[in-house]
Amino acid sequence: MRIEVKVPQLPESVAEATLVNWHKQPGEAVRRDENLIDIETDKVVLELPAPDSGVLVEVRKADGSTVAGLEVIAVIDTEAKAKATGAAKADGGTQREPAPTAAASANIPSHVSPAASGKGATALPAARKLMAEAGIDPASVTGTGRGGRVTKGDVIAANEAKGELPSPASTPTPAPVARTVPTPTPAIRPPSVQGARPEQRVPMSRLRQRVAERLVQSQSTAAILTTFNEVNMQPV
Repeated sequence: MRIEVKVPQLPESVAEATLVNWHKQPGEAVRRDENLIDIETDKVVLELPAPDSGVLVEVRKADGSTVAGLEVIAVIDTEAKAKATGAAKADGGTQREPAPTAAASANIPSHVSPAASGKGATALPAARKLMAEAGIDPASVTGTGRGGRVTKGDVIAANEAKGELPSPASTPTPAPVARTVPTPTPAIRPPSVQGARPEQRVPMSRLRQRVAERLVQSQSTAAILTTFNEVNMQPV
């Protein structure tokens, strides 16, 4: 059965939204409640979960497209996986997957667990951004959110665990330092800035566009004036 994936109902004050990033491509298998795409509005970034398990057969709106509430953006086929299973049963069911050889097992690092060797759990947008800034491997973070999703608190806890003090055996013993009289060094003048400052232009997010629009609107509608009052303080 083909199921249409629609944009969730937007609030009354929000007329449209922007598709940020598709996490699945056409032809890939999806699971129920798995995040398909991030949708950015004027106020918040939403996650669109898959309504059912199956195969993503069609994507009607690409990244960066502007969509409205309840608009169809993709199609999921729930019977695609069932058809593949039925074809395998029609062959007699005698074929089995080959067992992993010793050479293939040797290529797998011993420190990688079976759960970590597969696809990592889905992380929230704030958690993905924090992992990218801190340089943390998503597979090394255990998610405690809904459906095993990695939250911002999980990334912070993993970052704190990563920055633990080393064991006493690995801590080098500081060597005695001979006391020397420091010699005064001449003051170094900072180098003068030559040329123009570097400039980088990046597209504004929908939230920043709305903030800029409100600031311009307030300047054009609010009264901006200065009042002077004169008072005669001489006695009558």
